[in-house]
Amino acid sequence: QCNDKEVERWIADDWPRILRQAFGRRAHIALLDESGFLLSPTVRRTLAPRGQTPIVVCSDSHDRISVISAITVSPKALRVGLHFMLLGKNENFHGEEVVLFLQQLKGEVGGPWTVVWDRNQIHSKARVVKAWLAKHKEVVVEDFPAHAPDTNPDEEVWSWTKYGTLCNLAPADVVELRQHIWDTLTALKSQPQLLTSFVLHARVPLLLR
Repeated sequence: QCNDKEVERWIADDWPRILRQAFGRRAHIALLDESGFLLSPTVRRTLAPRGQTPIVVCSDSHDRISVISAITVSPKALRVGLHFMLLGKNENFHGEEVVLFLQQLKGEVGGPWTVVWDRNQIHSKARVVKAWLAKHKEVVVEDFPAHAPDTNPDEEVWSWTKYGTLCNLAPADVVELRQHIWDTLTALKSQPQLLTSFVLHARVPLLLR
C-alpha cells in the first residue's frame, strides 16, 4: 500500500539529493521500468456511428513481448531522452536481462550513470545485478518510493504507448507486434517535449530545456 507521506518526503528530500549527487558526478540519470505488451489488444472506447459498434478481430494467442525502457537526463544540457530494449517472444525479465540493458545504456551513452528504479526483486536485490554493479562503480542505483509508480516518469511511456498509440491494435502475430512496439518507441525518442511532459507529470522537478 502506498504511503503518501513517505512519497512526499521522497520527492522533497531524496529526489533533490539524487539530483545533486548525480550532477555532481556529471552522471546521466536513468529513470527505468519494465512492461509487457500482449498480442491481444488493449481495447479502448472509440467514436463510431450509432448502431455500428467497432469490432476488433484479434488472435486468441496469449503471446507477449516484454520491454524495458528508461527516460534519461543528461548532466550538462539536461536534455531528456529515451532508451529501450525488447526481449524475444514470451521471455521475461530477470537480473541477467537487466544487466544487459545497463550495459546497453553504458554503450550508447558513456560516462557515469545514476539509475533510479522500483524495488522489484530483479533490480538491486538480484545477485547478478549486484555483481555487475560491484564491477562498475561509476553506476549508482537508487530506489523510487515503494508502491508509488506515479513518481516514475517512465510509467508514462507505457501509458502513452499501450493506451494511446497502440490501443485497439490487433497484430496478426508476435513479429508484427514487435515491429509496432519498436516503431512506436523509436518515434517517441524523437519527441523530447513529450518525454519532458512525462517527467513533469511525475512531479520529479528538473531544470529542463
